[in-house]
Formats: sequence, structure tokens, C-alpha cells
Amino acid sequence: MKQSTFDIVILNGRPAAGKSEIIDFLRSVPVDERQRRFHVGEFRELDDFPILWEQFEDDDLMEAMSRPRLLTEATFEYRGKRHPGYSFKEPWYWNFLIRKLCVQYEKLLRDDPGFHDRGGTVFIEFSRGAEHGGFREAYRHLTPRVLERAVTLYIHVTWEESLRKNRRRYNPDKPDSILEHGLEDLKLEKLYGQSDWDSLSENQQSGFLDCGDYRVPFGVFENMPEKTDDAAKIAPHLETVMGRIRELAEKR
Repeated sequence: MKQSTFDIVILNGRPAAGKSEIIDFLRSVPVDERQRRFHVGEFRELDDFPILWEQFEDDDLMEAMSRPRLLTEATFEYRGKRHPGYSFKEPWYWNFLIRKLCVQYEKLLRDDPGFHDRGGTVFIEFSRGAEHGGFREAYRHLTPRVLERAVTLYIHVTWEESLRKNRRRYNPDKPDSILEHGLEDLKLEKLYGQSDWDSLSENQQSGFLDCGDYRVPFGVFENMPEKTDDAAKIAPHLETVMGRIRELAEKR
């Protein structure tokens, strides 16, 4: 870390937990204040949602041209039935997305080698449910260069709250929107009904995620009751959590 800022913040949580709202809030904070209070300077976002959505669109286009869909299907199977809604043909693609984010990070540093030296922060954002390997499996596909620089901010909501907020934000006219996309209820339940976050972070007292050769400092932003609907409620709690993560990072 340089100039009191984090190099990489891995931003995790259930769908609609408030990850994008945290990013949106930080974007609104002047950089000097953001660096001082939240240890985030100029920042870039790497999110796997635009990558997976583009794959759905690409397969739609190929199907419209009478070509086979490559990696996705327009339906998903759950509880012995098929339902309308996109899905991946094979689960490995979830890990491909994590590796793709790492490639994007490498290209960012290639094109701007001094980014971190100037206090720049990269957010790597993704959700994972136990159904497709969970967070533990996703972290196995992060590169050493990411893990050695990263801290994790987890936004906590229950499954029921994730479902409620997913319904609230969903805009069917903008399914590709970061802030307005949503999942069908059954698909949300299939993919994210079960989470392995508690297992991954079982050593809560240490404040570190065990990622093989790497220990990643983490903190939990408690979004129950909801705070991400009001910047005045986000700021004090986020400042406290990010401060604790920074203390842990200094001990790493």
C-alpha cells in the first residue's frame, strides 16, 4: 500500500448486498477525504458481471445467426425442471471469470505501472454461492500478485435480504446495468441460496482469510439493517471497517 491507501480491495457479498452502492458512494467522496477516511485513492473497478453478461449477449447473437450457443443456455435447471433464464453450460466458467479479472488487473498495471505508487486502488468485485464452488473456490483462482496485495471487504446481508433487494433493484429494461440488474427468484435461490462465506472466514478472530500461501486481511460491513440506502449511514460504518482492515494489513 502507498500513501495510506489499499492497493486492491476484493469486494464480496451476496447479490444485491450493497457492493455497487458502496462503490457509488466512494465515487462521490472527494479523493483527499476518501484516502484519509477509507484508505481508497483514485480507483478502478474490475467486476465480473459485465463479462458474464456479454457472454450471454454473444450467445444470443450466435443463436440468432443459426449458430450454436458456445458457453451459455437460455434456460436453467432447478428442482428437476427447466426454467427461463440464462445459465452457464459448465461450472468452470465461474472460475474463468475470476482469472479474467486477474488478466484485466495485469493489463491495468502494464498500461499504468505507477498506479499503486500514486495511491491508486483497484476494486475486484464478485459474488459467489456454494452451488458453483463458493468464495473459497473463487479465491483459489486469484493470482499470487493479487492475493499478496489484496484486502477483502465483505458486505453482509442474509439470504432473505438479498432476495428482497434483488427484487427491488431489478429493472427488466436494463438487465445489463450494474445497479439495476437482477436474477429470477428461483435462479437466485439455486446459485446463491447457500453461501460458504462463514466457512471461508471461520477464523474471524484473526481477521485474515486463509488462502494457501497468503493471508488476506478482511472486514465485514454489516448491512442489516440496511445502511447502503443512505450515504450518511454508509460513511461512519465503512470508515470503521476500513480502518480495522488497514490495521490488519499493516501486520501482514
